Amino acid sequence: MKKIIIVGASSGIGLRAAEDFAAAGWQVGMAARRLEPMQALQTQYPDTIKVSAIDVTAPDAARKFGDLIEEMDGMDTLLYCSGTGFSDPQLDDAKLTDTLAVNVVGFARIVSEAYKYFRATANRTQGQIAVVTSVAATKGLGIAAAYSASKRFQVQFINSLEQLAYTQQVNVAFTDIRPGFIRTPLLDPDKDYPMIMTLDEASRLVERAVVKRRRVAVIDSRWRIVNALWNLIPQRLWRHVDITFK
Repeated sequence: MKKIIIVGASSGIGLRAAEDFAAAGWQVGMAARRLEPMQALQTQYPDTIKVSAIDVTAPDAARKFGDLIEEMDGMDTLLYCSGTGFSDPQLDDAKLTDTLAVNVVGFARIVSEAYKYFRATANRTQGQIAVVTSVAATKGLGIAAAYSASKRFQVQFINSLEQLAYTQQVNVAFTDIRPGFIRTPLLDPDKDYPMIMTLDEASRLVERAVVKRRRVAVIDSRWRIVNALWNLIPQRLWRHVDITFK
C-alpha cells in the first residue's frame, strides 16, 4: 500500500488530495497547523489517515514531520501544499515576512527533511517529493513580489536537490506542480482572476501529476500556453506589463 504525507492538508488542494488518496486506498499522513479539518476527515478513514499538527514556521517542524513519517512506518511520497501569499503592492512588512516564513523557510525545512529521509531509505523503491509551486514562479508579479519570489525559490530549491540527488545517488523523483489561480480561501472572493479553476478541477490535475510522477506539470492547458509565452518576454519588456485584479 502506497504512503503519502501531505503538508498543508487542512484546506484547499491539500485537504481534497488527502480525501481522494485515502479513498483510493493509500495510507495518508496529514500535516497542518489546524487539526480540526484533518481530524474530521480522519473519522471517515480511521485505519488509513494519520494526522499531525505541524506549523512549518516553527522550530520543531522538522522533528514533528519526522515523527509523522515514523508513525506512518515510512513514506513513499511527500506532497507539499502548504503556502500563503498576498496581493501586496504596498509591500506590507507583516505580509512580506509571513510569506517568506511559510513559502521559503518552512518549505525548505520540510522538503530538506523529506530529502534526508529518502537519502537514508530509498534504495530499491524510488521516493518522490512533489511540490505545489505556481505559475507566478515564471516571472515576478509586481503586485505579489514576495509571493512570486518565494515560488521561484521553491522551483530552484527542488531543481538543486535533483542535482544533489544525482551526485549523492539518492533514489528520489521530483514533481513541480504549477497551478494558476484556484478558487480557494487564499484568494480574495471579491476580485476577478483570469482563468481561475475550481478546486475540483485543479485537485484532479494535481493528483494526476503526483501519480504519474510528472517532472513539471503546469495546471492547466491554458496556463501552459501563458507560461510558455511569459518565458519569451525579456525583463526590459516585462517591466511594462501591468497586472492587476479588480
